[in-house]
Amino acid sequence: MTAHAGRPSPPKPATPPAATSAYAVRRTLPLRVEAVRQFRRRRTLVAFGFLLVLPWVLVAAFKVGGDPDRDGVPNLVDVATSSALNFALFTLFVSTGFLLVVAVALFCGDTVASEAGWSSLRYLLAAPVPRGRLLRQKLIVALSYAVVAVVSLPLMSLLAGTVGFGWGAVELPTGGTVPVETALGRMAIIVGYALVAQLVVAALAFLLSVTTDSPLGAVGGAVGLVIVSNILDAVTALGAWRDLLPTHWMYAWMDALQPEIVWTGMAKGAAISIAYAAVLFALAFRRFRSRDIVS
Repeated sequence: MTAHAGRPSPPKPATPPAATSAYAVRRTLPLRVEAVRQFRRRRTLVAFGFLLVLPWVLVAAFKVGGDPDRDGVPNLVDVATSSALNFALFTLFVSTGFLLVVAVALFCGDTVASEAGWSSLRYLLAAPVPRGRLLRQKLIVALSYAVVAVVSLPLMSLLAGTVGFGWGAVELPTGGTVPVETALGRMAIIVGYALVAQLVVAALAFLLSVTTDSPLGAVGGAVGLVIVSNILDAVTALGAWRDLLPTHWMYAWMDALQPEIVWTGMAKGAAISIAYAAVLFALAFRRFRSRDIVS
């Protein structure tokens, strides 16, 4: 028998932790956490508050001012008080070119730039959250809030219009009516196209958001694009080149108010918006992967 006989065996090395407790990329920065972070920001509450209050302000304006006067050129304001659906279409018409642009640019342009401005971006990356996942999670949440913002305006307009003007068929500016059942389907098409048309605004704001530390610069840059594009669109000398402008087809949803829907303009507008957005989103991810995060 050796001298070591009867002695206890040396302890075995500790077993590595189970794979389930190991670091997993997919668990970093859940969408729920990012959604709560963005919802608590003042700009989110202010933006939604303004969009939800605006229809009631317009109803009050029509009640005080009376029925709109027809100036000989048929447009949506002439029939805005005919029914709730007419009022919702009018609200969407006056908001598409600027208010919805600002709302979409605000959600997509503030999401990364604000983190950089608050010097919290590098701490998120030190969590560690892979850059690609961080940007993807922020983009998903920002686009989700932008969708809710665009959809909430016509929904609240329907409610305010029902209270103010009652429920009924859509009266077309050029004459004739569209039954409620058909009009609701047309409204869904219009809102869907409005969302697609705003994609280019969202993409540019997002690209600027990963490029600058100034949220105001990112939002203002995207809104500025729309303003410049609208100015160029008014230059008829450009001819067919205007078709390539990102805002040229922004109001193509008006074709859904014809007795028979004309899809040509909406198809061209959707194709151009999606193409621009795809390029700008790709540039945003490429720029962020190589960016030197110092703030």
